[in-house]
Amino acid sequence: MTLSMRNSWRAGPPMPSPAVLKVSPRHVQVGDGYAATFAVCGYPAEVGPAWLDPLLSYPGRVDVAVHIAPVAPQLAAPMLQRQRARLESSRRLDADRGRLGDPMTEAAADDAADLADRVARGAAKLFEVGIYCTVHARTPDELATVSAGVQSAAASVLLDLQPATFRHQQGWIATLPVGADPLRMRRILDTTALAAAFPLASADLPAPPPGAVAAPDGVLYGVNTTSNGVLLWNRWAQDNHNSVVLARSGAGKSYFVKLEVLRHLYQGTTVAVIDPEDEYTPLAAHVGGAVVQLGRPGVRVNPFDLPSDHRPDTLTRRGLFLHTLISVMLGAPPPPAERAALDRAITATYAHAGINVDPATWTRPAPLLRDLAATLTDDGDPAAGHLAARLAPWTAGNFAGLFDGPTTTPTGTHLTVWSLRHLSDELRTVGTLLALDAVWSGIDASAPGARRRQLVVVDEAWLLMRDGEGARFLFRMAKAARKRHAGLCVITQDAADVLSTDLGQAVVANAATQVLMRQATQSIDTVTEAFGLTAGEARMLLAAPRGEGLLVAGRSRIPFRCVGSAAEHRIAVTGIGEATA
Repeated sequence: MTLSMRNSWRAGPPMPSPAVLKVSPRHVQVGDGYAATFAVCGYPAEVGPAWLDPLLSYPGRVDVAVHIAPVAPQLAAPMLQRQRARLESSRRLDADRGRLGDPMTEAAADDAADLADRVARGAAKLFEVGIYCTVHARTPDELATVSAGVQSAAASVLLDLQPATFRHQQGWIATLPVGADPLRMRRILDTTALAAAFPLASADLPAPPPGAVAAPDGVLYGVNTTSNGVLLWNRWAQDNHNSVVLARSGAGKSYFVKLEVLRHLYQGTTVAVIDPEDEYTPLAAHVGGAVVQLGRPGVRVNPFDLPSDHRPDTLTRRGLFLHTLISVMLGAPPPPAERAALDRAITATYAHAGINVDPATWTRPAPLLRDLAATLTDDGDPAAGHLAARLAPWTAGNFAGLFDGPTTTPTGTHLTVWSLRHLSDELRTVGTLLALDAVWSGIDASAPGARRRQLVVVDEAWLLMRDGEGARFLFRMAKAARKRHAGLCVITQDAADVLSTDLGQAVVANAATQVLMRQATQSIDTVTEAFGLTAGEARMLLAAPRGEGLLVAGRSRIPFRCVGSAAEHRIAVTGIGEATA
């Protein structure tokens, strides 16, 4: 049996036969490149799991082939017996001559005795194994440099690589995926050592099972910093389509998400972004998307607008959202008496606009928030008057500009960026909730058979999650998005605050894709406990350079560095002169 393994820089189908093969004592010229083959001639006394990984993960073009041939049981026992006899003879000869015993001989004799015992009991088998490593480079000088690096990497795990001098053509053939071994430089290994040679402890994502073809829906997240492999991730193939990105300020989270959004747009996914700092405007301009700048003069969102899906309970669901919105405006749910007055006023306000339970009336112009205030004022209940007074800043005061007219925002584009940059701090939570409601109404109104993949990105989600009603709205979206072929991406830099609340933990738990980037010292303990990080992973997140992070998806933990092309980089950078932001 021959096992050919290529490191991550050599993924793909076998290369076609070269046009030219020129043989020299130190290497072969294969087409326009050069190759040199090394055979593993020395092994350590003991090996650990994946002991060939330093060769497979070397940052260069390296082919590793393992040729395996089982040793017949009727030959294994006599072979071990002869080996034990030679070692025992050496020990006795040293003792007869009064010389100190050779520690290497002593260890080999003990290992041979243990192996013979396990082979006799059927607990182990013997194999002839040849391990060859072919290094590729563009020039002879580069080949010498890479070969020295590969030999050093092998020496780090006590593997002795020797060049196949004058036999590099046979060595090159031995590392092709054709199952031939012209070199025949083999050693005897037992089952345990051979099994440990297989790279089962790879830091890359697991490959699909044999015969399964993965759908080409993944997007490039970056490069695995451990194996230098390419990290492709398909959020749509997971248990749910949601993701969370937790990182301190300046760790590169916005850069990473903008690259992900851009690559999802390549695949035809519809994207909506809640953008508190106007960071996604250049991206929208580049791809021809729409930017809704809440807070600008003339930009308004009417919370009384009815969705276009026209379900039997559309009017009821809109009333419940208005309860949530007004609770966020007031900073807390109103007392029971005021809630009862508000419920009466919502129904009466719609009725005054000619809208009732009859779906034929739902296309009429919707009332405004000031109409609700007028209805509360006209109500004889003191609780209604008190509630109208509390809503005065939002209906006739400094906060009224966002609600004092029909909705002016565009809909139906492949990328819609809801910018909150021009809203005051007091309005940002309300603006986030209004934007999310508009996005969700569009998703919910799509016919089940005509739904496209839709990604909703909520940057700086702590603005909404610091409010109880807002956090509950976000949680409901996270729970219901999968059934509507949508995914919710939550980004926040206040990881400790999000994870300290039950609703925050629930939003994180409902994200099958979790990305952790550089964390603050004050929050690393909370993050470590919430995600079950090891001590090494916690140290990595504390010292991670900008743009590097850890993908946590089930049992997979993949450290990666997000990368983008020169064109993508110009679009994704946040500040002038910054590499990532």
